[in-house]
Amino acid sequence: MDTLNLPAPIAAYFAADPETEALAHCFTAQAVLKDEGHTYTGARAIQTFMADASAKYNATAVPFALEQEDGSHVVRATVTGNFPGSPIVLSYRFRLAGALIASLEITS
Repeated sequence: MDTLNLPAPIAAYFAADPETEALAHCFTAQAVLKDEGHTYTGARAIQTFMADASAKYNATAVPFALEQEDGSHVVRATVTGNFPGSPIVLSYRFRLAGALIASLEITS
């Protein structure tokens, strides 16, 4: 992760994983997270989703690539956990607002 030179809010997101309280502080109050076909709006909803996902999958993500695309930062990461097909590569599309994450979409 260090060699990617991730923007500070994104580096904080991956460094905080799986500590859901710390992860929630990476987002704006009205941030939007899209994952697994669902949309979560607001830091509290995002924290609840992340806590549930962490308990269910016990996953860890290791970023290995970073691109800029249409005003977003797209990070590719290898995700390992307690789920079928582990490990897998996921894309994390971040939109930032200052020092925080305004939106995140996670796709395979």
